[in-house]
Amino acid sequence: MNFHLTPGAEGLRTRLFHIIFESNTPGAKAFDIALIVAILMSVAVIMLDSIEIYAERYGELFFYLEWAFTLLFSIELILRIYCLEKPTLYLRSFYGIVDLIAILPIWLVLLVPGAHGLVIVRLLRVLRIFRILRLMEFVGEARLLMDALKRSMRQILLFFSAILMVITLFAALMYTIESSEAGFTSIPMSMYWAIVSMTTVGYGDIVPATALGKSITVVLMLLGYSIIAVPTGVFSAQVIRSIREERYSEEACPGCGHERHEKRARYCLRCGTWLDEDSEDPRKKDDDKTDDAQENSHESDEDKN
Repeated sequence: MNFHLTPGAEGLRTRLFHIIFESNTPGAKAFDIALIVAILMSVAVIMLDSIEIYAERYGELFFYLEWAFTLLFSIELILRIYCLEKPTLYLRSFYGIVDLIAILPIWLVLLVPGAHGLVIVRLLRVLRIFRILRLMEFVGEARLLMDALKRSMRQILLFFSAILMVITLFAALMYTIESSEAGFTSIPMSMYWAIVSMTTVGYGDIVPATALGKSITVVLMLLGYSIIAVPTGVFSAQVIRSIREERYSEEACPGCGHERHEKRARYCLRCGTWLDEDSEDPRKKDDDKTDDAQENSHESDEDKN
């Protein structure tokens, strides 16, 4: 997480904090595994409940299971809030919002009239699928992806802005050239065609009829092939950068000045210099012991002579 959470007080709240928010103890690992299993099972129930055959046969079972999972996740969220010193900090975070979305729909269904609110109920039921996002909390590499996405956000937004301008120009051009019978009834509809053509999906619901329109379509498709890899390359570069920063240290070797050592490295790869300036090189202690042993041996030999 990008913010620092602290337990509310010593005692029970601190013990709960270590179990819920940490993963380096047996209790915390068991809690994480149990929570992952519960999330996957709850999502499976939601998916099976959307199948008509299973809903008719096991609808009552799915109903009780859904309430059981909702109560379980509600208790978990209450415990998270209870053990934190500043619970609002967590509730405003990404995972806090996901936790709320995971339990609010089923509670809100009780407040929605069933007769005229079926569409709203259906929407709220579908929102429960957001529980799957909670699994990101247990994936360490998710932080690397989020950091890479934040770093490349400006470049990606600039790229999509340029794509939007190209799509608008091609859409306006095709709206002028093609007739409404071919499906180009408006510029927004032509923009839909341009997006489908540029991404090389080609639904075929809107097809140019003139030779000029077909030529422009070919140009747009080739343009789509040439630029579709741009955001992928930008994002991949940022991912590699995040991985390097996570793995390598920016501090230079005090002996030879070589950079880009692994953070867990203790000695320089080039010259073998001890890298941790805050502690003493253990080799010096061994050398001192060796020198002392040699001196003692030399003195004993002189005494014998």
